[in-house]
Amino acid sequence: MTAQPHSEPVLIQLGARPDEAVQLAAPGARTSYTPEVLARLHTDAAIVVARYPQARSALLPLLHLVQSEDGYLTPAGIEFCSDVLELTGAEVTAVATFYSMYRREPTGTYRVGVCTNTLCAVMGGDAIMDTLRDHLDIDHGETTADGTITLEHIECNAACDYAPVMMVNWEFFDNSTPSSARDLVDALRSGAQVTPTRGAPLCTFRETERILAGFPDDRPEAVESSGGAGEATLTGLLYAREHAMSAPEAVSRPDDGHPDVGAEAVAETVRDKPAPAPSATVPPQPNTTETDPSTKGE
Repeated sequence: MTAQPHSEPVLIQLGARPDEAVQLAAPGARTSYTPEVLARLHTDAAIVVARYPQARSALLPLLHLVQSEDGYLTPAGIEFCSDVLELTGAEVTAVATFYSMYRREPTGTYRVGVCTNTLCAVMGGDAIMDTLRDHLDIDHGETTADGTITLEHIECNAACDYAPVMMVNWEFFDNSTPSSARDLVDALRSGAQVTPTRGAPLCTFRETERILAGFPDDRPEAVESSGGAGEATLTGLLYAREHAMSAPEAVSRPDDGHPDVGAEAVAETVRDKPAPAPSATVPPQPNTTETDPSTKGE
């Protein structure tokens, strides 16, 4: 037998790359809360947790709560959530790092997001992002020196009929252009009150996070100002009505010598197809061998 040549061990580095911003223990991050802050957070957390039959279900809003305190997730916030919900730090961190809505680095007063997914990019989203990079002199994920603006790419926010779309603290700015984007961030940095295309006047990122944690939104006309669906969203529906268009209705068709196979027969066929077994809380379907006495003994 020929001896195998000695080979050097292969070392695999585990964890995040040094240049990957995923750590929740950034330099200067808060590691503990003062007794006063802790007492206030516990009072708020008790309100949130009481809404859920199982305490651990309150994790997402509690992460918003601590993010409203620090502007991003810190070791102090992670520890607070784990203590309140009796979860491990690893469990809390696993959830916190799964969702992009939870920040891992300090966030400006306004989180400005530019959608650069396919449709928005084609309609000008990439040009908007490039313009804001140059205008603010920051890159994706960075915050301006005055702490007012954090600039980010964002994924599709289901507003494609108003592309290209920007979002500031999760409020929509529809049909944006490079020029309107510059004007928007300039207004935010000047301290002017800005109202999105849909929704109430903007509040700060931390105030938004408290609302997302489930606390009242006290902005004027916070609910009423949404105005319902816009013209672009309703275009297809309006066109169909104007042209008397409607979905085709079910029709009978011949099938195996039965010329009048209609909706009832179709429903019977669908019902007879295999389906997941019902749980203990779901009653069995009618007209089955278990519930129809006429079928017993067949």
